[in-house]
Order: sequence, then C-alpha cells, then structure tokens
Amino acid sequence: MPKLTHPVEGDPSDPDLLAHVVQSVPALLTYVDMREHFVFANEAHRRWFGLDPGQIVGKPVSEVLDPESYLRIRAALLQALGGHPSSYEGQLFDRMQHRYVHGSFTPDRDDQGRLRGVLTVFTDITERHALEEQLRESEQRFSQAFQHAAIGMAMILPDGRYQRVNAALCNMLGYNEAQMRTMSWRDVTHPDDLPVSEALATQIINGRREAFQTEKRYLHRDGHVVHVLVSVSQVRSDSGQLNYVVSQVQDITKRKQYEDALFRERQLAEVTLNSIGDAVITTDVALNITTLNPIAEAMTGWSSADAKGCPLDDVFRLRDINNRQPLDNPLRHAMRRNASVDFSGRAILLHRNGFETPIETSSALIHDHTGNVTGGVLVCHDISETRTLALKMIQLAQHDTLTGLPNRSLLYARIEQATAMATQRHRQCALLYLDLDHFRRVNDTLGHGVGDQVLQVVAQQIRSVLRDSEDMAFRYNGDEFVVLLPRVDDADEAASFARKLLDACSQTQVPHLPPLEVRASIGISLFPRDGIEPDALVRTADAAMYEVKTQGRDGYCFYAPEMSQRTAASQRIENVLRHALAHNELLLQYQPKVDAKLGHIVGAEALLRLHVNGEEVFTPDQFIPVAEDTGLIVSIGTWALREACLQARSWQRDGHPIAISVNVSPLQFQYAGFYERLDAILNETGLDPRLLELELTERTMMSGGDGTIRLLRRIRQRGVRLSLDDFGTGYNSLSYLKHFPVDALKIERAFVRDITQDAETAAITRAIIGMARSLNKDVIAEGVETEVQSAFLRDAGCSHMQGFLFGAPMPAEKFEERLVVTDD
Repeated sequence: MPKLTHPVEGDPSDPDLLAHVVQSVPALLTYVDMREHFVFANEAHRRWFGLDPGQIVGKPVSEVLDPESYLRIRAALLQALGGHPSSYEGQLFDRMQHRYVHGSFTPDRDDQGRLRGVLTVFTDITERHALEEQLRESEQRFSQAFQHAAIGMAMILPDGRYQRVNAALCNMLGYNEAQMRTMSWRDVTHPDDLPVSEALATQIINGRREAFQTEKRYLHRDGHVVHVLVSVSQVRSDSGQLNYVVSQVQDITKRKQYEDALFRERQLAEVTLNSIGDAVITTDVALNITTLNPIAEAMTGWSSADAKGCPLDDVFRLRDINNRQPLDNPLRHAMRRNASVDFSGRAILLHRNGFETPIETSSALIHDHTGNVTGGVLVCHDISETRTLALKMIQLAQHDTLTGLPNRSLLYARIEQATAMATQRHRQCALLYLDLDHFRRVNDTLGHGVGDQVLQVVAQQIRSVLRDSEDMAFRYNGDEFVVLLPRVDDADEAASFARKLLDACSQTQVPHLPPLEVRASIGISLFPRDGIEPDALVRTADAAMYEVKTQGRDGYCFYAPEMSQRTAASQRIENVLRHALAHNELLLQYQPKVDAKLGHIVGAEALLRLHVNGEEVFTPDQFIPVAEDTGLIVSIGTWALREACLQARSWQRDGHPIAISVNVSPLQFQYAGFYERLDAILNETGLDPRLLELELTERTMMSGGDGTIRLLRRIRQRGVRLSLDDFGTGYNSLSYLKHFPVDALKIERAFVRDITQDAETAAITRAIIGMARSLNKDVIAEGVETEVQSAFLRDAGCSHMQGFLFGAPMPAEKFEERLVVTDD
C-alpha cells in the first residue's frame, strides 16, 4: 500500500485518498493471511507502540506480539481464519505501551468466495475501560455499603415497588428480600400515614421535591408497628426521567417510646401545675418567661401566651408589703447564689391592671443532667383571705355541678393536650359531639327536675363506656356532651365507640319513672384529618352532629369536607337573623327582678328572642353563638339596647320607673365606638341613665386591660349601672372584685341550683354574698326556682332575685300587667 506524504484532494475513490485514510485512522488496522503472517499494518502501530509497520509486514503474528497478547487474541484469530467473524476485548502488548483495546476479526474472501485472510481493527478503549473499572469498583462499594448498612436501605421504582432492599430493612420488617421485591412501600406503610406519604411521593415524581425526610409508621410482618425515620432522595436520567428513589430507613421505635414516656411525664407535670392552687412561673436562664400556669395567669393578669418571652420583671412585679417599694425578684437572687430563695409574707404582687395581692413566694433553679443552670421556677402563694374560697370556685367553675363532668371551660385545654400527644405519637384523636334527641319534650312534659335527672343518668351512662383513664367526657351545654378519645387507631375504632355511646344512652332509666326512650345524635371529628386546633375539632364534630339530625337522628356521622364550615342549621339561623334584623322582627322579653325581702318587682332583664312565624324555633343558646361568629351581634346588640331603653322610657312615663338590665356581649363591648352609641341611645330615648344597667361577663371586663377599666368608669360616670354577670366562674372575679367598677354582681345559676343540696356550694354562696355586701355591691341571684332557694338567699343577704319562681321571661305587655298589679 503506497505511503502518502502530503494532503490529497480529488475523487474520494482515488487510491491515494483511501490510503491516506487507512494510515490516518486512529485505530490499528492489519491484514493477516492464512499462515497468520502480517500482510499489512497501518501507521497507528508506530503512534501507539513505536513499531515500524514496515518491519511488521511478513512476520508471523506470534513473533510480533508478546506471548501474553498472542494467547489472548489467538482464539478470536483462529475463529476468523475459520471463516467466522469474532472479536476480542482486553489488554494488548504487555509492555510499557500496553493499551486496552477492542478488536474485531473479519474473514476476507476472494471473488470465488475462498478464504484468503483476516482483516483486524483494534480501537483504543483504555480510558473507557478505566472509567468502567472505576464505575465497577464504585458500584461494588455501593453494593457493599447498601447491603451491609446498619440502617434499612431500599431502591424504589417510580410506581412504588421495591427494586432492591438490604438485610437491615428486611430484618426491620420481618420479610426476606424476595418477598419485599414483590411489594411496594404502600404495602408496609401504616394506613393512617398513607395520605402524607402519598403527597410526598407525588412531589418527588412531579419534580417539586428533590428529597424529603419524614417520620412515619411501618407495619411489621407480624402486625406490630415500627416507627421509622425515612430519608428519600431521587435518581434521574440525563433526560430528567425518574429512574428510582433511594430510601434510607432508621428504626426509631425505641426513641418514640422514650419520647412517649417523656411526654407523659411532661403532661403529668403540666396537669399537676395546672391543677395546684399556687401560681407557678418558669423562666429560661436569662429570666425570660417560658410558662405560666392558670393561677399565675389570674394573679398577674397575663396570659401564658402573652407572657412567653417577656422579661420576668415585666410580668411578676413585686413590692414590699410595708412601704410599697419595688423588690428585687427572688429568682434573680437564686441565680446569683445558685440556691433556693424564699420571700415569706413580706411581698405583694401587682396585677397587670394594678391590683395587689399579698403573697409568699419561693424560687429555685432548673438544672440539666450535667448540672448546668437552664432556667428557674417561681412558686407564688396567695395569702389573702379569699384564696381558699377562690380555689373552690375554680373547681366549681370547671365542673358541671349537675353531672359532675368537666365543663366546656376545661374541654379546649384537654383537647390541646391530647392533640399534642397524638402528634408526638403519630396517632389520631377522636372527638364525639353528642346531643340528645328531642330532649325539650322531656322538660316540657315531665318538668325540668326530671330533665335534670335524665341528664345525670346520661352522664353516668357515658362514663360507663369510657375505655380507660385517658378518655374524657364533658358536659358541653344543656343536653350536649362531648367525649374526647385521645388515642384511636382508625375511624372504625371511633365508630365502634359511638355505637356503644348510642346503646348506653338508649338504656337510660330514671328511678321511679316509666322507661324513657332516650336517643342521641353523635357527630365525630378526627385529628388531624378534620382539624388541628381545638375549636376546629369541636366545630367539625358539631357540623357532623347536625348532619345526623337532618338525616333523622339516632345515629352517628363522621365529618366530611362537603359539610360546610358552619352547619346547615347555623346557616339557616344566620339567614333568619339577617332577615329579622332588616325587617324589625327581633323581639325582647322581660324577666322580673324582685326585691329579696319585699318580693315586689324592682327591675327587669331584657332577653332577646328569635321567633319565626310567631314560634320560638331557635333558643338563645343556638342563635347567640351564630350572631357572635358572624359579627351580627354588634348590630343586634345595638338594636336590643335601643329597644330596651325605649321600653324603659315608656314605663317611666307611665309611672313605673324600673331599671332595665341588658346583656352586652364581649364583641359588642369591644367594638369601637360602643360608648358613643350608648350615649346616643340615651339621648335619643330620653331615658334616665340610672334606669339602665349593663350586664357584662368577667371575661369582658378582664380581657381589655386598662382600656376596659377606663371605659367602665366612663360608663358609670354617665350614670349607667354595671353588673358582673355569671359571677363565680373564675379566680379573678373573687380576688379582684373590689377593683371592678361595678354596682352589682349576679351569682351564677349553677351555684343557686345546688345551694340546698350541697353544703360546700352553700358555704361559697354565703361567702360571695357577704363579701359583695361588705364592698357595698348589690347581689342578684339568677335561676331561682324554689321557695327553699329563695329563703336561703334571702337569709344570706341577697339583694335581688330572678328566676321562674318569680316569673319567666314574658312580652312587654304581660310584664306591664304585672307592674300594674304590683302598684295596686
């Protein structure tokens, strides 16, 4: 073959051009005859190995190649000399210049088809081979690390099937590798954790996430739960196609057990702190507030949420009991001395609104396991004479005196605790909202006394089906009860409990009465599916309960998203309220207030009623919450205030100057311009301000701070009387009674109901009346229904009374008839 020494131009079929290509191609080209002698070798031999092609031609292959290389290629060469194409991949020339090559051996035949030699082409794949070796080693290392990792490892295909799993994951879940490769991650995931896992997997598949980490639960082959921490990352092709995901799985079951134990201890500590009668405040090492228990909230005037993160001195303000000079905080002393410090009987605590409480206080430091100080705790003891009475009132205020069940004031706190624990455990909670069907018929046909007995028996029946000490039952309102199940595995468990509740209610039997057919409607909400916050869980359970009512009652129903945030009944109430407000169809009824000693009418409470076509289809307990939720209470409250003033002015002109009391909701009172509206109504109606009394709750008075106190004083300066409604439902109302700018207080009906049956309630009621009278405040007892109650209250020094004993709420015309009879 001629050797080209200069570039060639012209016809591609030109022999010189072909020779140039053959000599320049970056591959070893040879032609071997049937005797295994080289007939041709191209210039690449010189470039690769420093061999002169001219010296190779004519020599046997076995002489040109080193023995090792010849032996490697001989089989492929002989196969080609036998007329069959072959190939070889491996090392060539076992010397310094050795290369890793791929060789092809192609038999060559003449025009008659006789075999005359073999054409060989060797391409250099040394770099590719090195990369493949590195990749192979890397894959081997990965395989070793994957298979022998201490944590579970899995390669998962986009459809969720396991492509590869290691021994640790198999041992963790109780399956062998072959079994797991027939399964997907969905098969071993706890059903309650599937929604979250599906959402994360979808984000990976859609490319919205590159990786994620989550805690979840797997199910072992034998059925027990395995808590795991899963870290997932994706592997995609160059084109962006998801090939598979790599999942690392760490068994954290023991850790979760420790966390649960720690959480239970913490919950026990929190319940203890919330239940004891002393104020407890904790801080961090910088003396910033971390927590306040309920007594501390009451004594300082700060909520725990507002106080958190504030300097201790801003919340816990101490003065010397003798000279009122500021005192250094005992916890600061404790920090300096690394010891406990007590102030015994020589300090007063300033409430946020300026009230004073004599206290004893002690402080101590909190240490971690290494002995380092991490914070401090203050325990504050009210040494005023009202403390014991106040604590008893708190207990009464948090429990329903009729049934003995916790009431709604405790419900939300317990829901919050239960959901926090459920979050830690990756479990569910269930809330069951139970309402007795047609309970009003019991009261109407058998009387309220029997109705109370029915509620007591129902409460006992509900208690009887509670599963353990964790389950809790509450009397929510009237004939409505709530059951909190802090621990349920699934919806079926909640449904099973609901059926037991329905059966228990149906077996309600009051002694000395014929059998009663007590039925109930139960709505169920699940945490976290139907809500995270306590009020959301109660609201959704309530919505589900109303769904049962609309479907015929006597059953249970789970909340579903298609049920509106407010129930159909609530929507109907709102519509009726709006129509009534727009068309002046609201009305007030008036309940007499009588002088406790003389028995004659001295005033009236204006009570809002909502009638449709002349019938009271919604009770205040039903429509007032809706009015507050929708904000309609502001407009309705303004209408009620004006209407009551107009009626009182009318009676005043007719010679019956009696005081009218009007309830003011917190939202209405806190609405901007309340005083201006009140002043305008008084001017518009011409009513003597002394004949108007506003009834406000303790929560309304205490929640607004100094601004509320100023507004209350301004109202009193206008001549309007103020009364504290539902007195006795908290610590504040007793401890700070003397600081409220009020003229009267109303004893909550729960106290009145039990004064003749419960000695403790009677003692507390006497103490409340005595304390109020010593502060020159009138005392009004509401809910008086019997002569025995009336006699007790009269003897205890009560100023005024109201209740069914003296008259139910009635239209203005009938009330006026009572006034005329009284005057006669």
